[in-house]
Amino acid sequence: MEKEEIRAGEAAGEKEVVSRNFIELEIDKDIAEGKTQVVCTRFPPEPNGYLHIGHAKSILLNYGLAQEYGGKFNLRFDDTNPTKEKTEFVQSIISDVEWLGAHYDGEVKFASNYFEEMYEAAVTLIKKGKAYVCDLTAEQIREYRGTLTEPGKESPYRNRSVEENLKLFEEMKNGVYPDGSKTLRAKIDMASPNINMRDPVIYRVARMTHHNTGDTWCIYPMYDFAHPIEDAIEGVTHSICTLEFEDHRPLYNWVVEEVGYENPPRQIEFAKLYLTNVVTGKRYIKRLVEQGIVDGWDDPRLVTIAALRRRGYTPEALRKFMELVGVSKSNSSVDYAMLDYCIREDLKMKKPRMMAVLHPLKLVIDNYPEGQIEYLDVPNNQENEALGTRKVPFSRNLYIEAEDFMEVPPKKYFRLYPGNEVRLMSAYFVTCTDVVKDENGNVVEVHCTYDPETKSGSGFTGRKVKGTIHWVACETAVEAQVRLYENLVDEEKGVYNKEDGSVNVNPNSLTVLDHCYLEPSFEGAVGGDSYQFVRNGFFCIDSKDSRPDALVFNRIVALKSSFKLPK
Repeated sequence: MEKEEIRAGEAAGEKEVVSRNFIELEIDKDIAEGKTQVVCTRFPPEPNGYLHIGHAKSILLNYGLAQEYGGKFNLRFDDTNPTKEKTEFVQSIISDVEWLGAHYDGEVKFASNYFEEMYEAAVTLIKKGKAYVCDLTAEQIREYRGTLTEPGKESPYRNRSVEENLKLFEEMKNGVYPDGSKTLRAKIDMASPNINMRDPVIYRVARMTHHNTGDTWCIYPMYDFAHPIEDAIEGVTHSICTLEFEDHRPLYNWVVEEVGYENPPRQIEFAKLYLTNVVTGKRYIKRLVEQGIVDGWDDPRLVTIAALRRRGYTPEALRKFMELVGVSKSNSSVDYAMLDYCIREDLKMKKPRMMAVLHPLKLVIDNYPEGQIEYLDVPNNQENEALGTRKVPFSRNLYIEAEDFMEVPPKKYFRLYPGNEVRLMSAYFVTCTDVVKDENGNVVEVHCTYDPETKSGSGFTGRKVKGTIHWVACETAVEAQVRLYENLVDEEKGVYNKEDGSVNVNPNSLTVLDHCYLEPSFEGAVGGDSYQFVRNGFFCIDSKDSRPDALVFNRIVALKSSFKLPK
């Protein structure tokens, strides 16, 4: 679905190959034919839950198209179903869109601000003989609709006069009839092969308090009727939506044409983003929240945008991920490892590499002066000198990772063991001389001696060691809680339990490590700040639970993966 075109580069003689996706090709065609002057796109979420990573694709796609063509991008809430909508969700969605860097034009828009225009549009259809008030119940409407192989039956109320329909519809608006007793239906074709065109309901009676309009209305438009009108009112030129709306496109076009909008918007569908082994369904996430399996819509094990943000993912990583995924017309699944790849690539050169010990074992340097604190120059990122250096305290008593010592090591184990010499990162060579064990025979303390001639940066070349381990000085260490996240879903069982529809939760999706020790370079750090912990992965300060006197870190992603970008 893509073609390549050649654009001249800025420098003479340069050529740049630019790949155009099928949506861009359609917009190019509309512009060339004079159908579109100023491109306008929109992101139209219903505020009935938190956005997830699939919505991020839609946001960035619509915003990116508006940017590419020098057009406009609207953020509009499709708030036509008050039973599920909350101001909390409105605020979270606005925050997510802004965090992604999608700058919408003007103020945030609401479908509910157009309720009067929608009512008038419905009146227009009635006057044209294109809509009628129906007394069938919801169950009867389903029965009359027919099947994929059999046509539907016309409602006995289909041929009411225009005058009667206008009177009844106004009475519906004025609260004369009880909820569910009457609907307004479009009069199209009960024999249409597209079930969506078989006289769909466009208004229903429903006494619900709306988050934006309060109790002003007791009738509410259906999404398929409201959405094209919202687009038309706002001057949206291209309504970019996902493939499940492809069968709804004829109804979308019917509404804007029959209501009589000039330069009506055009709907174009693209494939949804499916990630392997993740939960995106709002009702499933809600159930996980209500059951206390996760600690909210922003639990870092979820893939809501709020959760990814709290875990430490960056807008840049998500934009790169969407760029790699691309835009297509066919559904497919993307390996979650690609998302991890993008966050690693984004963070590795711009974040400092700090020393943190997650499973501490005490190391004592017997020949280092007792009580002395030495401040060593440590590079913030060995691959990016522009990040500079910092001073890290070093002392006689250190914490090292428990896995960096073995009393009886296997072959090719180059870290610390009795008689072996290793480098303490950015510090000195040390040689293990003794161990201290508890009453159960577990090693609780390692003793070493150090060679003061081997200080990092001194130019020492007398001998080499094969192992380098990181450390944290005990006297100045900052204690913290560290949370290690794995996939929320039990990958062997699949996402959903076929018997009861519940999520197959991985019991090891969260590991909480207390009494971790960090170098004291985190003073002044705030929620959301992220770092690479040497040899342990990328971590960020939890924006919800962390406090200056009780730091909490979330692991964003481990350092290595088997994922490779396709060539």
